[in-house]
Amino acid sequence: ESLHEIQKQVNDLWQNLLYPVTRGNDTDGMIYASCEMKPSSKIDADKPQVTGQVLFRQSYSYGRLEALFYLDGFPLDNNQSSRAIHIHELGDLSNGCDSTGGHYNPFRVNHPRHPGDFGNFLPREGKIRKYKTNLFATVFGPYSIMGRSVVIHEQEDDMGKGNNKASLENGNAGKRLACCVIGISNKNLWEEKLPEVIDKKKR
Repeated sequence: ESLHEIQKQVNDLWQNLLYPVTRGNDTDGMIYASCEMKPSSKIDADKPQVTGQVLFRQSYSYGRLEALFYLDGFPLDNNQSSRAIHIHELGDLSNGCDSTGGHYNPFRVNHPRHPGDFGNFLPREGKIRKYKTNLFATVFGPYSIMGRSVVIHEQEDDMGKGNNKASLENGNAGKRLACCVIGISNKNLWEEKLPEVIDKKKR
């Protein structure tokens, strides 16, 4: 009987580690998360004031993470450089985006092999509308990104090819323009934004 009780406790522990949120009946085994982007309180007023959402979806328990990037506030000039977007370790916005720590790097590897190294995004007409699939980050399990932050940088990510220490840590992506904290959400925002992003991609 005591062995049975221990087994139950171990199972409960694993369930909580692997699946920290209860699945709703209407999500078909999907976990949804959202991140409401706000400009950093530490950037100069003349810098882009980026707003919008980064949305996540993942099927429990073996699905790969999908993400929607729905962002506004970039310069309208189409000749600007791409912007780096990464997941950072902390969901702490007490000092703007500067208090979100470094890249989320649970496996202690060099950039750009961190689970939240999403790469570069080129704004068009002041917007980023991007749908990415098959990502390495995860919203469940012991390496969950829940409660961590998404940071948009001022510059392009050199993808670890900058021949210096910072390149292998953060891709020399420059100052932090905007950030948000990842939290559990329902599926409504995802379903609202996905058609527009997919449609834009086709055009």
